[in-house]
Amino acid sequence: MVQRLLLKLSVLPRKEHTPKMESMDKPQDTARAHLIIEGRVQGVYFRASAQQEAIRLGVKGLVRNCPDGSVEVVAEGVKENIERLISWCRHGPSGARVTDVRLKWQTFRGEFETFRITR
Repeated sequence: MVQRLLLKLSVLPRKEHTPKMESMDKPQDTARAHLIIEGRVQGVYFRASAQQEAIRLGVKGLVRNCPDGSVEVVAEGVKENIERLISWCRHGPSGARVTDVRLKWQTFRGEFETFRITR
């Protein structure tokens, strides 16, 4: 009996760490962040990389280039995952040189279906 139990346990898949994408029923679980990322952030695959990271984290919103050379991100979802995206934005992809990230927390609106690149 014990051997069968051990055998069953040994074939169970290992639980890997994945970002929280649980139900957002509780208002305190959700957040919205508005970021302006400055530095060498245009022409270095920043928007596409930010989109990939946001999708990986289960964050919805948008990323776009601004006329002044910065990049704007609006992100909604589980606050812990937004914080992870913000942390990623502080360095960006390998070709980027981030000099400043301005962050403004806002009220969650739930207006996004996915995370998209605009402009």
